[in-house]
Amino acid sequence: MAVEVVYRSSRDLERLFMDKAEADRHDKMLELAEMLSEVLQKAVPSLNEQQVEEVGIYMAKNRDVFAKAFKSQPDALSELINAPAEPVAEETGSAESDEAPVKPAKAAKAAK
Repeated sequence: MAVEVVYRSSRDLERLFMDKAEADRHDKMLELAEMLSEVLQKAVPSLNEQQVEEVGIYMAKNRDVFAKAFKSQPDALSELINAPAEPVAEETGSAESDEAPVKPAKAAKAAK
């Protein structure tokens, strides 16, 4: 019988990863998205909860591009403007476009 090690995201219990570093990156992205969502909700109270969450996740996924733009390189945002539109998936149970596919965990076999 083969043993397969998988890692579970602590913030997204539905997602399993084959690599600990991937799970850690995903958790950090979700933590940033959560903080961004809180700030956006306070700044723009007219946004509903789903909109705030989607924008937070989008910004967290593209944090490198936004970081360049905030550091006096606004042209960096053209990378996102010119990219094909990609719907923002909910934070649980969705596949991340910039991450490797994730294998689901196999059910444990009954002891003999």
